[in-house]
Amino acid sequence: MKKVLITGFEPFGGENINPSWEVAKILAKQPHIDAVQLPCVFDRSLDVLREKIQTLQPDVVICIGQAGGRSSIEIERVAINLNDASIPDNQGNQPIDTAIVPHAPAAYFTTLPAKAMVQAVKNAGVPASLSLSAGSYVCNHAMFGLLHFLAENFPQTRGGFIHIPFLPEQGVQHRNAPTMALDTLVKGLNIAVETALHTEHDLQIVGGAIC
Repeated sequence: MKKVLITGFEPFGGENINPSWEVAKILAKQPHIDAVQLPCVFDRSLDVLREKIQTLQPDVVICIGQAGGRSSIEIERVAINLNDASIPDNQGNQPIDTAIVPHAPAAYFTTLPAKAMVQAVKNAGVPASLSLSAGSYVCNHAMFGLLHFLAENFPQTRGGFIHIPFLPEQGVQHRNAPTMALDTLVKGLNIAVETALHTEHDLQIVGGAIC
């Protein structure tokens, strides 16, 4: 059976919960899925991620992160080689305009079948969309670092990143912010994982759009 590594982040930015880790813990109850919590810390997050990949050697790696303000499950398509933090991380680091990996490519595209994943999640009645920006905070840092590490060390392993909205209990503290129930997030992410495992080639959209 193919192995999947799912990552979620610890809470950050004053929150006491992070939906990405809550989802990851539930997904990891399946025998073919393992999960690890990443610290919301530049560089250290990649150390933890690389160590877990080397130990597990999964077929697919999907990092999940919280994106307050987004209203759907968003499959990220590209990560850029840039740290530009608007707030400090959980250890007070706030890099501005620095490279994640010096002398590495300017960007990496996900190696997951992102369009197929979006379509499958939407077909199940869960809001989903394709995103062209993972930002420039720790989420993008993790996605770029993941894809660079896989390209250089595990080229047969597919990897990428998914952003998810706040949970309803977080929305109480963020007026008018979109939220999504935990069971809906788990349903959508489970479909996304299975699509990534069983879809060899991504969708080719002609005369239409996935959004």
